[in-house]
Amino acid sequence: MEAATDGVAPEAWRRTAIDAFPRQAMFTTFGVLDDGSEQRGIVSSTHVRDGHIRSPRIDKSCQTDARPSRATLQEGDLAVVLVRRTGDAALVTARHAGWTATRSVGIIRADPHIVRWLRIWLQTPTAKAWIDEEVTAHVEPTLSLDSLRRMPFALPPKGVIMKFHKAISLIDAKIDLNRRTALKTLELADALHADWTSEGATWETRPLGTVTTARTGKGSASSLVPHTGAQGIDAVTPTDLFDLSVPYIDRSRLCSPADASDVWGPGTFMLATRPGGAHIALTERPASPTRCVLAVRPLDVMDTWWLLHELRSRSSALVGAAQGQHAREISARAFSRLKVTWPDARTRTRFHEVSDPLHSMARKLAMESRTLYDLKDALLRDISARSDVLSEERTPEPPAPRRRVRSY
Repeated sequence: MEAATDGVAPEAWRRTAIDAFPRQAMFTTFGVLDDGSEQRGIVSSTHVRDGHIRSPRIDKSCQTDARPSRATLQEGDLAVVLVRRTGDAALVTARHAGWTATRSVGIIRADPHIVRWLRIWLQTPTAKAWIDEEVTAHVEPTLSLDSLRRMPFALPPKGVIMKFHKAISLIDAKIDLNRRTALKTLELADALHADWTSEGATWETRPLGTVTTARTGKGSASSLVPHTGAQGIDAVTPTDLFDLSVPYIDRSRLCSPADASDVWGPGTFMLATRPGGAHIALTERPASPTRCVLAVRPLDVMDTWWLLHELRSRSSALVGAAQGQHAREISARAFSRLKVTWPDARTRTRFHEVSDPLHSMARKLAMESRTLYDLKDALLRDISARSDVLSEERTPEPPAPRRRVRSY
Protein backbone atom coordinates (compact mmCIF):
# COMPACT_ATOMS: atom_id res chain seq x y z
CA MET A 1 0.00 0.00 0.00
CA GLU A 2 1.73 3.14 -1.21
CA ALA A 3 1.36 6.48 0.43
CA ALA A 4 0.57 8.10 -2.90
CA THR A 5 -2.59 6.00 -3.44
CA ASP A 6 -4.51 8.67 -1.54
CA GLY A 7 -3.67 11.22 -4.20
CA VAL A 8 -1.23 12.83 -1.80
CA ALA A 9 2.46 12.99 -2.60
CA PRO A 10 4.70 10.77 -0.45
CA GLU A 11 6.45 13.92 0.72
CA ALA A 12 3.33 14.65 2.80
CA TRP A 13 4.54 12.01 5.27
CA ARG A 14 6.42 13.70 8.09
CA ARG A 15 8.57 12.59 10.98
CA THR A 16 7.40 13.53 14.45
CA ALA A 17 7.11 12.25 18.04
CA ILE A 18 4.43 12.07 20.70
CA ASP A 19 5.98 14.86 22.76
CA ALA A 20 5.97 17.10 19.68
CA PHE A 21 2.19 17.45 20.03
CA PRO A 22 0.76 20.04 22.43
CA ARG A 23 -0.69 18.56 25.61
CA GLN A 24 -4.25 19.44 24.64
CA ALA A 25 -3.84 17.40 21.43
CA MET A 26 -1.97 14.39 22.88
CA PHE A 27 -2.49 13.25 26.47
CA THR A 28 -0.28 10.48 27.84
CA THR A 29 -0.18 8.85 31.25
CA PHE A 30 0.08 5.44 32.91
CA GLY A 31 -2.05 3.42 35.31
CA VAL A 32 -2.33 3.84 39.04
CA LEU A 33 -3.02 0.35 40.37
CA ASP A 34 -0.61 -2.50 41.09
CA ASP A 35 -0.55 -5.34 38.58
CA GLY A 36 -1.45 -7.78 41.35
CA SER A 37 -4.88 -6.20 41.67
CA GLU A 38 -7.51 -8.85 40.98
CA GLN A 39 -10.47 -6.51 41.21
CA ARG A 40 -13.03 -6.36 38.50
CA GLY A 41 -12.87 -3.48 36.09
CA ILE A 42 -9.05 -3.57 35.96
CA VAL A 43 -6.96 -3.67 32.77
CA SER A 44 -3.37 -4.81 33.24
CA SER A 45 -0.57 -5.58 30.79
CA THR A 46 -1.55 -9.27 30.76
CA HIS A 47 -4.92 -8.30 29.26
CA VAL A 48 -3.47 -6.29 26.34
CA ARG A 49 -2.56 -8.91 23.77
CA ASP A 50 -2.68 -9.33 19.99
CA GLY A 51 -4.24 -5.91 19.46
CA HIS A 52 -7.15 -6.59 21.84
CA ILE A 53 -7.94 -6.20 25.51
CA ARG A 54 -8.68 -9.78 26.51
CA SER A 55 -9.82 -9.27 30.08
CA PRO A 56 -11.82 -12.21 31.44
CA ARG A 57 -13.85 -9.79 33.54
CA ILE A 58 -16.33 -8.05 31.27
CA ASP A 59 -19.29 -7.60 33.60
CA LYS A 60 -19.62 -3.81 33.69
CA SER A 61 -21.93 -4.04 36.69
CA CYS A 62 -18.99 -5.37 38.75
CA GLN A 63 -16.46 -2.62 38.20
CA THR A 64 -14.44 -1.04 40.96
CA ASP A 65 -15.99 1.63 43.16
CA ALA A 66 -12.99 3.90 42.66
CA ARG A 67 -13.64 7.44 41.47
CA PRO A 68 -12.56 8.33 37.95
CA SER A 69 -8.88 9.24 37.76
CA ARG A 70 -6.28 10.02 35.11
CA ALA A 71 -5.93 6.24 34.66
CA THR A 72 -9.62 5.69 33.86
CA LEU A 73 -9.83 4.40 30.31
CA GLN A 74 -12.01 6.13 27.74
CA GLU A 75 -13.33 4.71 24.50
CA GLY A 76 -10.80 5.43 21.76
CA ASP A 77 -7.75 5.46 24.05
CA LEU A 78 -4.69 3.45 23.14
CA ALA A 79 -3.51 1.11 25.91
CA VAL A 80 0.21 0.35 25.57
CA VAL A 81 2.09 -2.35 27.50
CA LEU A 82 5.06 -0.86 29.38
CA VAL A 83 6.26 -3.97 31.23
CA ARG A 84 7.30 -7.39 29.84
CA ARG A 85 5.65 -7.42 26.38
CA THR A 86 6.64 -3.81 25.81
CA GLY A 87 4.94 -2.07 22.90
CA ASP A 88 1.89 -4.31 22.58
CA ALA A 89 -1.10 -2.03 22.17
CA ALA A 90 -4.88 -2.14 21.85
CA LEU A 91 -7.63 0.36 21.24
CA VAL A 92 -10.08 0.74 24.12
CA THR A 93 -13.64 -0.03 23.03
CA ALA A 94 -16.93 0.71 24.78
CA ARG A 95 -16.58 -2.70 26.43
CA HIS A 96 -13.73 -1.50 28.65
CA ALA A 97 -14.45 2.23 28.83
CA GLY A 98 -14.51 3.32 32.47
CA TRP A 99 -12.12 0.61 33.60
CA THR A 100 -8.90 1.48 35.40
CA ALA A 101 -5.41 0.73 34.07
CA THR A 102 -2.56 -0.64 36.16
CA ARG A 103 0.93 0.86 36.28
CA SER A 104 2.19 -1.49 33.58
CA VAL A 105 -0.17 0.10 31.03
CA GLY A 106 0.45 3.42 29.29
CA ILE A 107 -2.49 5.45 28.01
CA ILE A 108 -2.45 7.64 24.90
CA ARG A 109 -5.42 9.91 24.17
CA ALA A 110 -5.54 11.95 20.97
CA ASP A 111 -7.52 12.46 17.77
CA PRO A 112 -8.92 9.10 16.59
CA HIS A 113 -6.79 8.91 13.43
CA ILE A 114 -3.59 9.64 15.39
CA VAL A 115 -4.38 6.94 17.97
CA ARG A 116 -5.20 4.43 15.25
CA TRP A 117 -1.94 5.21 13.51
CA LEU A 118 0.11 4.80 16.69
CA ARG A 119 -1.43 1.36 17.21
CA ILE A 120 -0.26 0.43 13.70
CA TRP A 121 3.12 2.10 14.11
CA LEU A 122 3.95 0.21 17.31
CA GLN A 123 3.73 -3.04 15.31
CA THR A 124 6.27 -1.99 12.67
CA PRO A 125 9.83 -3.36 12.65
CA THR A 126 11.14 0.20 13.05
CA ALA A 127 9.12 0.84 16.22
CA LYS A 128 9.98 -2.57 17.70
CA ALA A 129 13.69 -2.01 17.12
CA TRP A 130 13.50 1.43 18.73
CA ILE A 131 11.64 0.06 21.75
CA ASP A 132 14.19 -2.75 22.17
CA GLU A 133 16.92 -0.11 22.47
CA GLU A 134 14.93 1.93 25.00
CA VAL A 135 13.84 -0.94 27.24
CA THR A 136 15.48 -1.31 30.63
CA ALA A 137 15.51 -4.63 32.45
CA HIS A 138 16.42 -4.17 36.10
CA VAL A 139 13.78 -6.74 37.07
CA GLU A 140 11.51 -7.06 34.02
CA PRO A 141 11.74 -5.48 30.55
CA THR A 142 10.28 -2.01 31.04
CA LEU A 143 9.57 0.92 28.71
CA SER A 144 9.24 4.22 30.55
CA LEU A 145 6.47 6.64 29.69
CA ASP A 146 9.10 9.30 28.97
CA SER A 147 10.68 7.02 26.39
CA LEU A 148 7.29 6.36 24.82
CA ARG A 149 6.70 10.10 24.56
CA ARG A 150 10.05 10.55 22.79
CA MET A 151 9.38 7.74 20.30
CA PRO A 152 9.84 9.07 16.75
CA PHE A 153 7.34 7.97 14.14
CA ALA A 154 6.42 8.67 10.54
CA LEU A 155 3.01 10.31 10.23
CA PRO A 156 1.19 10.10 6.87
CA PRO A 157 -1.85 12.15 5.81
CA LYS A 158 -5.16 11.29 7.45
CA GLY A 159 -6.53 9.64 4.31
CA VAL A 160 -3.56 7.29 4.11
CA ILE A 161 -3.91 6.47 7.81
CA MET A 162 -7.53 5.49 7.37
CA LYS A 163 -6.67 3.18 4.45
CA PHE A 164 -3.98 1.42 6.46
CA HIS A 165 -6.32 1.25 9.47
CA LYS A 166 -9.11 -0.33 7.41
CA ALA A 167 -6.81 -2.90 5.80
CA ILE A 168 -5.05 -3.94 9.01
CA SER A 169 -8.30 -3.92 11.03
CA LEU A 170 -9.91 -6.28 8.50
CA ILE A 171 -6.88 -8.57 8.63
CA ASP A 172 -6.91 -8.57 12.45
CA ALA A 173 -10.67 -9.23 12.54
CA LYS A 174 -10.35 -12.21 10.20
CA ILE A 175 -7.42 -13.62 12.17
CA ASP A 176 -9.41 -13.27 15.39
CA LEU A 177 -12.47 -14.93 13.80
CA ASN A 178 -10.28 -17.80 12.59
CA ARG A 179 -8.78 -18.18 16.06
CA ARG A 180 -12.16 -18.29 17.78
CA THR A 181 -13.61 -20.70 15.20
CA ALA A 182 -10.61 -23.02 15.46
CA LEU A 183 -10.84 -23.01 19.26
CA LYS A 184 -14.54 -23.91 19.14
CA THR A 185 -13.74 -26.70 16.68
CA LEU A 186 -11.14 -28.08 19.09
CA GLU A 187 -13.56 -27.78 22.01
CA LEU A 188 -15.99 -29.92 20.02
CA ALA A 189 -13.30 -32.55 19.44
CA ASP A 190 -12.45 -32.45 23.17
CA ALA A 191 -16.14 -32.90 23.99
CA LEU A 192 -16.41 -35.89 21.65
CA HIS A 193 -13.41 -37.50 23.34
CA ALA A 194 -14.89 -36.86 26.80
CA ASP A 195 -18.21 -38.36 25.70
CA TRP A 196 -16.56 -41.45 24.26
CA THR A 197 -14.41 -41.89 27.36
CA SER A 198 -17.42 -41.67 29.68
CA GLU A 199 -19.08 -44.53 27.82
CA GLY A 200 -15.99 -46.74 27.78
CA ALA A 201 -16.00 -47.90 31.38
CA THR A 202 -14.50 -51.25 30.39
CA TRP A 203 -11.59 -49.81 28.42
CA GLU A 204 -8.17 -50.55 29.77
CA THR A 205 -5.54 -48.04 30.84
CA ARG A 206 -1.97 -48.27 29.65
CA PRO A 207 1.29 -46.51 30.53
CA LEU A 208 2.21 -43.97 27.87
CA GLY A 209 5.52 -45.76 27.44
CA THR A 210 3.71 -48.75 25.90
CA VAL A 211 1.85 -46.73 23.25
CA THR A 212 4.30 -43.90 22.44
CA THR A 213 7.95 -43.12 21.87
CA ALA A 214 9.17 -40.11 23.86
CA ARG A 215 12.44 -38.25 24.27
CA THR A 216 13.40 -35.13 26.19
CA GLY A 217 14.92 -32.28 24.20
CA LYS A 218 18.40 -30.89 24.77
CA GLY A 219 20.17 -27.61 24.20
CA SER A 220 19.43 -24.04 25.14
CA ALA A 221 17.51 -21.65 22.93
CA SER A 222 20.29 -19.09 23.43
CA SER A 223 22.65 -21.23 21.31
CA LEU A 224 20.32 -21.23 18.30
CA VAL A 225 19.78 -18.73 15.51
CA PRO A 226 16.54 -17.09 14.29
CA HIS A 227 14.63 -18.92 11.60
CA THR A 228 15.05 -16.90 8.40
CA GLY A 229 13.83 -19.26 5.69
CA ALA A 230 13.58 -22.81 4.47
CA GLN A 231 17.11 -23.75 5.54
CA GLY A 232 17.64 -25.46 8.89
CA ILE A 233 15.42 -27.55 11.15
CA ASP A 234 12.69 -26.06 13.34
CA ALA A 235 13.91 -25.88 16.93
CA VAL A 236 10.86 -26.00 19.19
CA THR A 237 11.14 -24.12 22.48
CA PRO A 238 8.61 -23.97 25.32
CA THR A 239 7.79 -20.40 24.29
CA ASP A 240 6.77 -21.60 20.84
CA LEU A 241 4.23 -23.92 22.45
CA PHE A 242 3.01 -21.44 25.07
CA ASP A 243 2.22 -18.86 22.37
CA LEU A 244 0.01 -21.17 20.31
CA SER A 245 -3.77 -20.96 20.45
CA VAL A 246 -4.25 -24.20 18.47
CA PRO A 247 -2.22 -27.44 18.82
CA TYR A 248 -0.36 -27.27 15.52
CA ILE A 249 3.09 -25.82 14.96
CA ASP A 250 4.00 -24.87 11.40
CA ARG A 251 7.10 -22.80 12.02
CA SER A 252 9.34 -21.93 14.94
CA ARG A 253 11.23 -18.78 15.85
CA LEU A 254 14.59 -20.55 15.95
CA CYS A 255 16.28 -23.25 13.93
CA SER A 256 18.78 -26.03 14.54
CA PRO A 257 21.55 -26.90 12.08
CA ALA A 258 20.43 -28.93 9.08
CA ASP A 259 22.53 -31.85 10.37
CA ALA A 260 21.05 -31.77 13.90
CA SER A 261 21.11 -35.22 15.49
CA ASP A 262 17.74 -35.19 17.29
CA VAL A 263 15.28 -34.50 14.47
CA TRP A 264 11.70 -35.77 14.51
CA GLY A 265 9.52 -35.99 11.43
CA PRO A 266 6.18 -34.24 10.84
CA GLY A 267 3.37 -35.62 12.96
CA THR A 268 5.36 -35.49 16.21
CA PHE A 269 3.85 -34.00 19.35
CA MET A 270 5.94 -31.40 21.14
CA LEU A 271 4.97 -30.99 24.79
CA ALA A 272 5.95 -28.45 27.45
CA THR A 273 4.55 -27.78 30.91
CA ARG A 274 4.16 -24.85 33.26
CA PRO A 275 2.03 -24.36 36.38
CA GLY A 276 -1.00 -23.31 34.34
CA GLY A 277 -1.08 -26.58 32.41
CA ALA A 278 0.52 -28.63 29.65
CA HIS A 279 0.87 -27.30 26.11
CA ILE A 280 0.91 -29.82 23.25
CA ALA A 281 1.24 -29.20 19.52
CA LEU A 282 1.64 -31.38 16.43
CA THR A 283 4.54 -30.56 14.11
CA GLU A 284 3.93 -30.05 10.41
CA ARG A 285 7.64 -30.05 9.45
CA PRO A 286 10.76 -31.82 10.71
CA ALA A 287 11.67 -30.40 14.12
CA SER A 288 13.95 -30.90 17.09
CA PRO A 289 12.97 -30.29 20.74
CA THR A 290 15.04 -27.99 22.95
CA ARG A 291 15.42 -28.19 26.71
CA CYS A 292 12.12 -28.52 28.63
CA VAL A 293 10.34 -29.79 25.51
CA LEU A 294 9.32 -33.43 25.15
CA ALA A 295 8.99 -35.03 21.71
CA VAL A 296 6.27 -37.73 21.58
CA ARG A 297 5.09 -39.99 18.76
CA PRO A 298 2.30 -42.58 18.84
CA LEU A 299 3.32 -46.06 17.72
CA ASP A 300 0.48 -46.01 15.18
CA VAL A 301 -0.38 -42.88 13.18
CA MET A 302 -4.09 -43.73 13.48
CA ASP A 303 -3.76 -43.16 17.24
CA THR A 304 -2.71 -39.51 16.75
CA TRP A 305 -5.99 -37.79 17.61
CA TRP A 306 -6.92 -40.14 20.45
CA LEU A 307 -3.49 -39.54 22.00
CA LEU A 308 -3.77 -35.78 21.59
CA HIS A 309 -7.10 -35.56 23.35
CA GLU A 310 -5.98 -37.96 26.07
CA LEU A 311 -3.01 -35.69 26.75
CA ARG A 312 -5.18 -32.55 26.65
CA SER A 313 -7.58 -34.12 29.15
CA ARG A 314 -4.69 -35.00 31.50
CA SER A 315 -3.00 -31.61 31.56
CA SER A 316 -2.87 -31.42 35.37
CA ALA A 317 -1.36 -34.92 35.62
CA LEU A 318 1.36 -33.94 33.16
CA VAL A 319 2.17 -30.83 35.22
CA GLY A 320 2.24 -32.98 38.35
CA ALA A 321 4.84 -35.24 36.78
CA ALA A 322 7.09 -32.31 35.85
CA GLN A 323 10.16 -31.44 37.88
CA GLY A 324 11.54 -28.13 39.07
CA GLN A 325 10.11 -25.30 41.12
CA HIS A 326 8.03 -24.02 38.22
CA ALA A 327 7.00 -27.44 36.82
CA ARG A 328 8.88 -26.74 33.58
CA GLU A 329 10.81 -30.00 33.12
CA ILE A 330 9.06 -33.26 32.36
CA SER A 331 11.33 -36.20 31.59
CA ALA A 332 10.58 -38.93 29.09
CA ARG A 333 10.75 -41.46 31.94
CA ALA A 334 8.17 -39.65 34.08
CA PHE A 335 5.95 -39.15 31.04
CA SER A 336 6.13 -42.82 30.06
CA ARG A 337 4.92 -43.92 33.51
CA LEU A 338 1.67 -41.94 33.29
CA LYS A 339 -1.40 -43.96 32.34
CA VAL A 340 -4.03 -43.12 29.74
CA THR A 341 -7.33 -44.62 28.69
CA TRP A 342 -6.68 -46.84 25.70
CA PRO A 343 -9.65 -48.49 23.91
CA ASP A 344 -9.32 -51.21 21.29
CA ALA A 345 -7.79 -50.44 17.90
CA ARG A 346 -11.17 -50.37 16.14
CA THR A 347 -12.48 -47.70 18.54
CA ARG A 348 -9.34 -45.59 18.21
CA THR A 349 -9.56 -45.76 14.42
CA ARG A 350 -13.23 -44.78 14.49
CA PHE A 351 -12.45 -41.80 16.73
CA HIS A 352 -9.71 -40.78 14.31
CA GLU A 353 -12.20 -40.83 11.42
CA VAL A 354 -14.74 -38.76 13.38
CA SER A 355 -12.30 -36.14 14.71
CA ASP A 356 -10.01 -35.82 11.69
CA PRO A 357 -12.40 -33.47 9.77
CA LEU A 358 -12.52 -31.18 12.82
CA HIS A 359 -8.74 -31.02 13.01
CA SER A 360 -8.53 -30.49 9.25
CA MET A 361 -10.80 -27.47 9.58
CA ALA A 362 -8.83 -26.05 12.53
CA ARG A 363 -5.54 -26.52 10.69
CA LYS A 364 -6.95 -24.88 7.55
CA LEU A 365 -8.02 -21.85 9.59
CA ALA A 366 -4.58 -21.69 11.22
CA MET A 367 -2.91 -21.84 7.79
CA GLU A 368 -5.15 -19.07 6.49
CA SER A 369 -4.26 -16.95 9.50
CA ARG A 370 -0.55 -17.45 8.82
CA THR A 371 -1.10 -16.10 5.30
CA LEU A 372 -2.91 -13.10 6.74
CA TYR A 373 -0.06 -12.53 9.19
CA ASP A 374 2.35 -12.51 6.25
CA LEU A 375 0.19 -9.95 4.45
CA LYS A 376 0.05 -7.78 7.54
CA ASP A 377 3.83 -8.04 7.97
CA ALA A 378 4.26 -6.86 4.38
CA LEU A 379 2.15 -3.77 5.10
CA LEU A 380 4.11 -3.03 8.28
CA ARG A 381 7.42 -3.43 6.46
CA ASP A 382 6.17 -1.00 3.82
CA ILE A 383 5.48 1.56 6.56
CA SER A 384 8.94 0.99 8.03
CA ALA A 385 10.52 1.43 4.61
CA ARG A 386 8.82 4.81 4.23
CA SER A 387 10.05 5.78 7.69
CA ASP A 388 13.60 4.82 6.75
CA VAL A 389 13.38 7.07 3.70
CA LEU A 390 12.34 9.96 5.92
CA SER A 391 15.25 9.26 8.27
CA GLU A 392 17.74 9.23 5.43
CA GLU A 393 16.55 12.45 3.89
CA ARG A 394 19.07 15.20 4.40
CA THR A 395 18.13 17.96 6.76
CA PRO A 396 17.96 21.23 4.80
CA GLU A 397 20.89 23.48 5.41
CA PRO A 398 20.07 26.60 7.40
CA PRO A 399 19.74 29.71 5.26
CA ALA A 400 22.76 31.95 4.99
CA PRO A 401 22.65 34.96 7.29
CA ARG A 402 21.20 38.02 5.68
CA ARG A 403 23.62 40.75 4.73
CA ARG A 404 23.01 43.91 6.62
CA VAL A 405 21.91 46.65 4.27
CA ARG A 406 23.35 49.96 5.22
CA SER A 407 21.28 53.03 4.82
CA TYR A 408 22.93 56.14 3.59
